Amino acid sequence: MLGLGIGGFIDGIVLHQLMGWHHMLSGWYPDDEHVNMIGDGLFHLGCLVIVVIGVLLLSRTRPVPPRELIGWMIVGWGVFNLVEGVIDHQILGVHHVRHGPGQFLYDLGFLALGVVLIVFGFVLARIPSARRGKQAENKGGRP
Repeated sequence: MLGLGIGGFIDGIVLHQLMGWHHMLSGWYPDDEHVNMIGDGLFHLGCLVIVVIGVLLLSRTRPVPPRELIGWMIVGWGVFNLVEGVIDHQILGVHHVRHGPGQFLYDLGFLALGVVLIVFGFVLARIPSARRGKQAENKGGRP
């Protein structure tokens, strides 16, 4: 949940706001800046709700090493890119990463980044920590 929300924030802040690409409703309302601003704002509000839910869920679970937490957040970011890229860019055509010539290539790059993030985050989250290794060693018969 944290990765989904944070991935959405990164997408919205970097691509929507800083680069001026990829507004939520630009495929349906390409010339209406006000509607696109409202769409982006609602999108950010949704991301905030997802992050808050993620924090609440995290607070109810076991302690997680920072590397593992960051890894799973990166996986969530990648899942966000894949879901948002397939549904909004390809199926609904709500918007594209960057409208104009080559927009399909930008969309494919966005999807590829999602796959890379998922793989990298999963590997990062699954690397055994030194602390877990010592705990397992202590359970192996040492007093």
